[in-house]
Amino acid sequence: MKQKMRLGIQEIPRADQWLLFSLQHLCAMFGATVLVPFLIDMSPATALLSSGLGTLAFILITKGQVPAYLGSSFAFIAPILSAQALGGTEGAMIGSFFAGIIYGVVALIIKAAGTNWITKLLPPIVVGPVIMVIGLSLATTAVDNAMYLPGTDEYSLVHIVTAGITLGVAVIATMYFKGFLNLIPILLGLIAGYVFALSQGLIDLNPIRDANWFAVPELMIPFYTYDPSLNWAIIAIMAPVALVTLAEHTGQLMVLSKISGKNFLQKPGMHRTVMGDGLATIIAAGIGGPPNTTYGENVGVIAITRVFSVFVIAGAAVLAITFSFIGKVAALISSIPEAVMGGISIMLFGIIASAGIRMLVDNKLDMGEKRNMVIASIILVVGIGGATVRFSDTFEIAGMSLATIIGLVLHAVLPNKNVSYGEQNMFEENPEQH
Repeated sequence: MKQKMRLGIQEIPRADQWLLFSLQHLCAMFGATVLVPFLIDMSPATALLSSGLGTLAFILITKGQVPAYLGSSFAFIAPILSAQALGGTEGAMIGSFFAGIIYGVVALIIKAAGTNWITKLLPPIVVGPVIMVIGLSLATTAVDNAMYLPGTDEYSLVHIVTAGITLGVAVIATMYFKGFLNLIPILLGLIAGYVFALSQGLIDLNPIRDANWFAVPELMIPFYTYDPSLNWAIIAIMAPVALVTLAEHTGQLMVLSKISGKNFLQKPGMHRTVMGDGLATIIAAGIGGPPNTTYGENVGVIAITRVFSVFVIAGAAVLAITFSFIGKVAALISSIPEAVMGGISIMLFGIIASAGIRMLVDNKLDMGEKRNMVIASIILVVGIGGATVRFSDTFEIAGMSLATIIGLVLHAVLPNKNVSYGEQNMFEENPEQH
C-alpha cells in the first residue's frame, strides 16, 4: 500500500496548496465531527474548537511525525448520554477526563512493555461485537430523528422524505463519486438534505442572520463555569470506552503506517500517539467538547492526495479553531434539522456496526466455535439491550462499558483462547469507525 509521497511528512507546502489541502481535511472531518455534539446536545462550535486544539496537541506530542487528524468520537455517544442522565453535561466532562487519563496510563504501559499485550487484551471476538454495539445501540436515535417531529412521537412524512434524500445522496456519493468527492459523502448528504429541508420550510434562517460573525464558543471550564464533582457511576460508564477507542486508534495507526511506508508504532512510538489521543480527549473535557479520536476519513484524504505533511494537518486544525469562533457558522450548524441528521446517522451508525462484522471476517474468526458464539452473543445483547449493574444509587456500570468488561472477563476465563484471535492480525485493516 505504500505510495510515493507528493509531500513528505515534514515538508511545508506552498501557501496556495497549503490552504487547499487543509480545506480538504476540514471538509472530510466536518460532517461527522459536528454530528456527534448535535446528538448529545453539545455545542458544535466547541466540538470544532476541541477537534482543532486536540489535533495540534497530538502533533506536538508525536513530534510532528504522524499526520493524523482527530475529531469527535462516535464511541462515546451512548456513554455520554447515560452520563448526562446521571450528572448532566458537567458530569459527562469529568467522565471524558478520566477516559483521557486511561489513555495516559496505557501510554505509560506501552512505553514500558511494548504493544503485544494490546492484541492479547483486545481480541477480535471482543472488539468486533463491541464496535457493533456502538452502532446498533444508536439505531433508534437515528430512526427517531428521521421519522418524527422534533421532540415528539408524531410521524412526519416530510421529515422521513428529507432523511431519505439526505441518506440517498450520501449513498450515491459513497458508491459512485470519484476522487475527493468520494471522501466527503457525509458533507454532501448534509448539504443536499439541508437544501431540501429549506425548500420545505423546515429551517428558520433568522438565527443565522441574527448571529454575530465573531462569537466565542460555549465553553464549559471546570472551576470557572462549574464546580466539578466525582461521580463513580459516570466514570465507570465512560472510562472503559477508552479500551474500545484504543483498538480503533491502533487500527488507524497501522493503516497510516502502511500508506506512508513508515512504522509509526516504532517511531515516534505508539506510546506517544496514544498519549496524544489522551491529551486531546482531556483538552476536550476541559472546554466542554466531545472526546476525540483519530479519523479514518482524513487517512483516506492522505491516501488519495499522497500529501503526508503534518503542516497540512495542522492547517486544518487551525481552520477548525477559526470556524469555531465564527458565530454564523455555529448558527448554521445548529439550524440543521433533526431529519437531516437522522438520515446521515442511519448510514453512519450502520457503517460502524458493519465495521464490527468486518473485523470478525477480516480476522477469519470461526463463529461456529462455541467459545466465539458465547462471547459475541452476550456482548451484543448486554450492550444493545442497555443492561445495567447497579451497585448503589451513585455507582453503576451500564451498556457498552458493561458489555466490554463482560467480554474481556469471558475471554479471560473461557478455555480455548486461540480460536478468538482468528488467523490474521486484528489491526491489519482499518476498522473505519469512530
